Amino acid sequence: MKYDLRTLPTDKVLVSPSLLAADFGNLDKDIAEVTAAGADMLHLDVMDGSFVPNISFGVPVIKSIRKNSTLLFDAHLMIDHPQKYAKVFADAGADHITFHVESLDDPAAVIAAIREAGCTVGISVKPKTPASAIFPYLEMVDMVLVMTVEPGFGGQSFMEDMMPKVAEIKKEILKRGLKIQLQTDGGVDAKTSPVAAAYGSNLQVAGTAVFRHPEGMAKAVEIIHNSTAVLDSNI
Repeated sequence: MKYDLRTLPTDKVLVSPSLLAADFGNLDKDIAEVTAAGADMLHLDVMDGSFVPNISFGVPVIKSIRKNSTLLFDAHLMIDHPQKYAKVFADAGADHITFHVESLDDPAAVIAAIREAGCTVGISVKPKTPASAIFPYLEMVDMVLVMTVEPGFGGQSFMEDMMPKVAEIKKEILKRGLKIQLQTDGGVDAKTSPVAAAYGSNLQVAGTAVFRHPEGMAKAVEIIHNSTAVLDSNI
């Protein structure tokens, strides 16, 4: 069974906790807890050690946790050749796959491969990539991910200078009348989530801020959900 990102709202803030910050010795426990906390999906950061300077996890981990989770799996492929691996990750249990416009594959071909594999599609931009790089593909995707850190490692500080890019993409989405999730990833916490929401991001990836929140995961998810109050105020 595939969970469909397109059924989720775009007019309130959603939370996609990043598995990178979970306890890998107790993954099922942490995933069950974050599910009960009200997470809207689970963010899976896949790194190949080439596209980004780190290696995280891949198909075996996703396939394993899929057996016991009812969350939508939001797979973020930080890899050189996403077209080649789209079906592999879809078969492992990913419901949604986001790839980078900076990858070595043709974006249109990657989008087609992800669709053919039965997943919804996201396209991502690194901090140094302009918003305009993804505009030719907006009608073809279901999500845009703006990186608010340099991809590759968790726990980095939020880059607030990425907010004009978020606003620019949001304006283009609204101008074209599209229903697209606008996701931000990197350094999102209780302080920065409202900032991202204010510039138009309705889907927040948060790792440490959720899995290691001193008051628990439920409180962390609640805080980010409440960022809705300022959504779109700078658009």
